[in-house]
Amino acid sequence: MSETIFSRIIRGELPCHRLYEDEHVLAFLDIFPLSPGHTLVIPKQAVATLDQLSDDASAAIGRVLPRLCRAVMAATGVSDYNILQNNGAAAHQAVFHVHFHIIPKPSAEAGLGIGWPAQKLGDSDGQDMAEKIRGQLK
Repeated sequence: MSETIFSRIIRGELPCHRLYEDEHVLAFLDIFPLSPGHTLVIPKQAVATLDQLSDDASAAIGRVLPRLCRAVMAATGVSDYNILQNNGAAAHQAVFHVHFHIIPKPSAEAGLGIGWPAQKLGDSDGQDMAEKIRGQLK
């Protein structure tokens, strides 16, 4: 994987507003927040997308993410929030190092705005896709 801004932050070469750190995870405030308290949670393992992340690194993020959400909620007084995680340029990933956003949603106008072009899943399409995915889990 190529060098990213997050690699430099992990090594302490670039400053950040550090919120949490352990052996596997670093959390800090986003410098271009969508709302106050917008937090980035990154693994110290340098991989671009979630599917490349080790079980240990993803478990570490899973253990700390709820605690960080509670802290952001308490600090901002905002009870609604989004968790965003993008994988690949077409999915709007800008920094190619796995990262999760905790984005407080203080109002309809502030925070993350998204579209959701949902479509109806047909029974046969659902059965076919479920079978393909289950086959890959073996």
